Amino acid sequence: MTTARPRKRSPQELYAERNKRVDDAIALRTPDIVPVHLFVGYFASRYTGVPSSALYYEAEKWHEANRKTVVDFAPDTYWVQTAGVSGEAMELLGPQQMKWPGYNLSANQGHQMVELEPMKADEYDAYMADPSDYVVRTYLPRVWDAAAPLANLTPFRGMVGGSSLPFFLAQFARPEMAPALEAFRKAAEIQAKWQMAGGNLAEELNKLGFPAYTAPRMMGGAPFDTISDNLRGMRGAMLDMYQRGDKLIELCDLLAKQRIDIIRKTPAPTGEGAIRRVFIALHRGSDGFMSLPQFEKYYWPTLRRVMLAMIDSGWIPCPFFEGIWDQRLEYIRDLPEGKVLCHFAAQTDPVKAQAVLGGHLCVMADVPPSLLLTGSVSEVEAYVKKLIDLFGKKGGLVVTSTSIDEAKPENIRAMIETTKTYGRNA
Repeated sequence: MTTARPRKRSPQELYAERNKRVDDAIALRTPDIVPVHLFVGYFASRYTGVPSSALYYEAEKWHEANRKTVVDFAPDTYWVQTAGVSGEAMELLGPQQMKWPGYNLSANQGHQMVELEPMKADEYDAYMADPSDYVVRTYLPRVWDAAAPLANLTPFRGMVGGSSLPFFLAQFARPEMAPALEAFRKAAEIQAKWQMAGGNLAEELNKLGFPAYTAPRMMGGAPFDTISDNLRGMRGAMLDMYQRGDKLIELCDLLAKQRIDIIRKTPAPTGEGAIRRVFIALHRGSDGFMSLPQFEKYYWPTLRRVMLAMIDSGWIPCPFFEGIWDQRLEYIRDLPEGKVLCHFAAQTDPVKAQAVLGGHLCVMADVPPSLLLTGSVSEVEAYVKKLIDLFGKKGGLVVTSTSIDEAKPENIRAMIETTKTYGRNA
């Protein structure tokens, strides 16, 4: 008597199973298997031998490197490092807030963000009075070399009236505008070709049975992070909590309102297989950046409002709590049960996270990247089993790891395969 082999499932069936597995875990329903997620990042470079610079200069090669990595490791969901922007275009425009491989970093290094303070301490009112005008005539000239001449334009709000446009456009005939306009034109052409060359990786992987981790949209994260990351810099934002706290709160409120307006106009998709998860990177709210009173005053209120608006519109917020959040877990528990995927970096104690959030919110727990870099396969297997034993198999856990750029491929495979076998429900 022969035993029938299991029927091979189609890519469409695999996609549905994987997507449902993750959504079930988030909603605290028992999945068939504890889901595992792969943050590919620049690991695709190490695994395939394609340089990290391909992300910015060889779109087709980077596309293929990520496709191969996802297919070979077969996680339930994935997140790939996609710049979406041409290195050649950026060279023409001269960004001051970023360095990238193949230009001002080595070809096999990840990108780096450069801390600046583009918005000065006394410019809160100018930004809030007319954000679009401030961005075009003040912010862009300070962070993009090619945009420097925009600082001399008259305000856009003056273009009201039947004959206003020709007077406004005459400014572009100034000698200093010619290089900027040429840089914009060439960068636009290069960027358009770049976007076509890379193809649609998410669509291709969908057809192969792999759902993306989150929807291809960014609705913004913590308003405080926007100010600290992009406008005032970390130093400026930290000083502002002491020297101009009212203005800081006022701008956080404005940014939250703008994001909530967009969210309400963008309801989540419905139907089987729809991806409603939204990635949110959080940077400056962790234990080491501010005290709990400061967190309560400047960081959490507007972030919470943004996430609640997402939930009301049918989205699933997926905040990535970078750094240590041991002291903030009780605040996070205030979010609606089974509606948020809380991803904690390895620095947050998983035992504390489970004790506070277990049974209320799903935790995406990191296998320490140091273990994936220096540990053995057996050590990785043991750590994954320890995580699953801690959180259980009845929903509320997704296994992953971040910052895996230099990880050993065999350890990544051990993380994924151990989750699939040990995390299986009978």
